[in-house]
Amino acid sequence: MANGQALLEQISQRQRPEQFRQEHWHGTFAEYLDIVRTDPRVARTAYQRLYDMIMAEGTYPVDGSKELIRYRFFDDPHGAGEDAIFGLTRPLMELVNVFKSAALKYGTERRVLLLHGPVGSSKSTIARLLKRGVERYSRTAEGALYTFGWKEDDGSIVWDPMNSEPLQLIPPSHRPEFVTFLNAGRGEHHYQVEIEGDVCPFSRWYFQDRLEKCDGDWTKVLESVVVKRLFLSEQDRIGIGTFQPKDEKNQDSTELTGDINYRKIAEYGAESDPRAFNFDGEFNVANRGLIEFIEVLKLDVAFLYDLLGASQEKKIKPKKFAQTDIDTVIIGHTNEPEYRKLQSNEFMEALRDRTIKIDVPYVTVLNEEIKIYEKDYNPERVRGKHIAPHTLEVAAMWALLTRLEQPKHHGLTLLQKMKLYNGKSLPGFTAENVKQLRKEARHEGLDGISPRYVQDKISNALVVNTDATSLNPFMVLNELEAGLKHHSLIGSEEEREHYRQFISMVKEEYTDIVKNEVQRAIAADEDALTRLCGNYIDNVKAYTQREKVKNKFTGQDEEPDERLMRSIEEKIDIPDSRKDDFRREIMNYIGALAIDGKTFNYRTNERLQKALEMKLFEDQKDTIKLTSLVSNVVDKDTQEKIDIVKSRLIRNYGYNDESATDVLQYVASIFARGDAKSDEK
Repeated sequence: MANGQALLEQISQRQRPEQFRQEHWHGTFAEYLDIVRTDPRVARTAYQRLYDMIMAEGTYPVDGSKELIRYRFFDDPHGAGEDAIFGLTRPLMELVNVFKSAALKYGTERRVLLLHGPVGSSKSTIARLLKRGVERYSRTAEGALYTFGWKEDDGSIVWDPMNSEPLQLIPPSHRPEFVTFLNAGRGEHHYQVEIEGDVCPFSRWYFQDRLEKCDGDWTKVLESVVVKRLFLSEQDRIGIGTFQPKDEKNQDSTELTGDINYRKIAEYGAESDPRAFNFDGEFNVANRGLIEFIEVLKLDVAFLYDLLGASQEKKIKPKKFAQTDIDTVIIGHTNEPEYRKLQSNEFMEALRDRTIKIDVPYVTVLNEEIKIYEKDYNPERVRGKHIAPHTLEVAAMWALLTRLEQPKHHGLTLLQKMKLYNGKSLPGFTAENVKQLRKEARHEGLDGISPRYVQDKISNALVVNTDATSLNPFMVLNELEAGLKHHSLIGSEEEREHYRQFISMVKEEYTDIVKNEVQRAIAADEDALTRLCGNYIDNVKAYTQREKVKNKFTGQDEEPDERLMRSIEEKIDIPDSRKDDFRREIMNYIGALAIDGKTFNYRTNERLQKALEMKLFEDQKDTIKLTSLVSNVVDKDTQEKIDIVKSRLIRNYGYNDESATDVLQYVASIFARGDAKSDEK
């Protein structure tokens, strides 16, 4: 067995000191100019770098849509999907469009980006993804950026406290000449270097001090400048700031713009000496990167002046100093109640005017909501307990029903609307109809139950049902319903009752789903389905061609079996008046396949397959005696047949032994109740 020292030596051999030295490069200002001329991207603004970072991960189209695209960045590919954003395609497109406009300096770079939505709608996750992204991007060759420091007489280096862009050291009067030099040989369609803003008061003091020693030759001043590669880091408070409002009595604007270091006043003699000032406010820290304002609209009014200046003027005002340039992306997030306060507060008018609001609603597409729960509740995370099929699906269904607005279209139920949003087709509804439904529901997704509540209740269900090896939909639905009594964000008993009705609606939908699965499992006898299909096609062929059918047992020619054909066609709601059309469609389809040299298979016609399966189920359910499961008196022959059905549920639908047994018993009880009602009649 290797000891600890051997392990350390193995790891040491894998280290790449040359790469480390390259990444932590130090050089002169002149060398930095050569770097900029070779790769002008190093001098990008914070918005330009953020936009390029997102686009570097690529995009892909959304299924079935020409106008919607997904940005792979928001799938969190570097974090194994841990912070992936599901759904929200339009809000994310809107957000990236703002970044693009800001990168092109069309004006949005001078605005506060406000992510607005209900609790638990991924606002913080989006901000976290962006912060982690700029951290990671700054460590790549494509995302490299640089800052500078001042070489002291003793050889030590005092780094610029706001990690400013080295090009800002060039006096404004000489900048056009340097811009021409740096952009020489590049066309207008390539990235063009621009020099904007000035260094912070700290570096300005050093510059002026050295300028006196160099008799006014500022190029000599730059000889004492050391340039280095800069890595952004939230943990180290480099380029990424986060501000969260506290108690109003404890709020102090110096948290944003820095404060005097009283211990250094004695050393430097004056409060106005920038060396006696800590440029460590969140805006100072966030220079060259990004700042997140958590619950931004809870800020005290005094803070708003700093926020407005930082957004509109790209400047902040540290105590005792002139306005200071900053280059940072400002992202805040807030919920609906706080945003309504902003709209009604006349003192906030200036902020409203400088804000770009991006709605981040709850997910309203079922498959995307299911993915949210699958991320946390999957075989890798939940060990020792099987999650039965449809368990997460019914939880997602219920959550979505609470978020959707009642459709104005007569005859369309909320459940059907949910299915349309999920890409299902309904007679009479086109893709344009679905777009119209979304347009009509302007507030959709901004109310309802959050994914957090559902996740909490799934967790409860996993913990509470200790005896069960499988978590089933009813366990989760029961937890969801029970939790409504104590849900702090539900305003009235009427709303609670409304949500309870959705529980009943979801139970009915789940019942239909599992009945269909059990039916298909019972009817999954390939040979029997093939025989039934062959029999049906023989009769349809004879019917459409006005021929007789030869009885395989007697050898006699007989009339087509109308009863058999109708018993199959009725399963998919083919009315008697349409039977001739349907039968001709089937024969034309078979004929077209024959011309291409292909053989007809019932699986290629979804409607016919469904009809055959339902017919076979009806024929076999009595022989299997499924209802005997309810009485627990099952003979050997029936048990064998039930075990076959159970194995199909396990193999084809993802059940385990316990959950398959539960579903069979549940469906059996439904049929038993149906038989009892029939007997009563």
